[in-house]
Amino acid sequence: MAELNDIALVTQVAVFHNKSAFDQLVRKYQSPVRRFFLNQTLGDVQLSDDLSQETFIKAYLNITKFRGLSSFSTWLMRIAYNVFYDHVRARKQTEDIDSTAVIRQFASSGDSNLKMDIYAALALLKPDERTCITLQLIDGYPIEQISKITGIPDNTVKSHLRRGKEKMTTYLKQNGYDR
Repeated sequence: MAELNDIALVTQVAVFHNKSAFDQLVRKYQSPVRRFFLNQTLGDVQLSDDLSQETFIKAYLNITKFRGLSSFSTWLMRIAYNVFYDHVRARKQTEDIDSTAVIRQFASSGDSNLKMDIYAALALLKPDERTCITLQLIDGYPIEQISKITGIPDNTVKSHLRRGKEKMTTYLKQNGYDR
């Protein structure tokens, strides 16, 4: 039923340029999109808000390209995924520099609460591993939907999840978290 409502809203936006219908879509999906970016940016609120806004602008400008081959949420998260990786490429960030800087930042802050440790553990992951981990464990997407969002084959998603979980488990155990 929710997907039918999304399709009706998308149709209103695409055909009649109904901004109120798009506003309903934004209200419905702004929290999941923002949460995705918070996890990808390791808690950078301002950057997450900027990337979320860019995602919804791109969605609005390209809404006529939505074909309904997947759910609207999957299509929107694919846009969010692309916005994030465009941002990373534009800044020419490398995993080694990012991971080291983030871990140093957490270590120097003296803040050892679980949320910061989770972000530090996420910082150790390769970008695709981090994306798959956050989409599954935090946002609750199944492997098939993660594959559609990222364009990564199902078995590769499974590999990223396995490696990411192993790295995070190792890091968290080394920092005092036991099962």
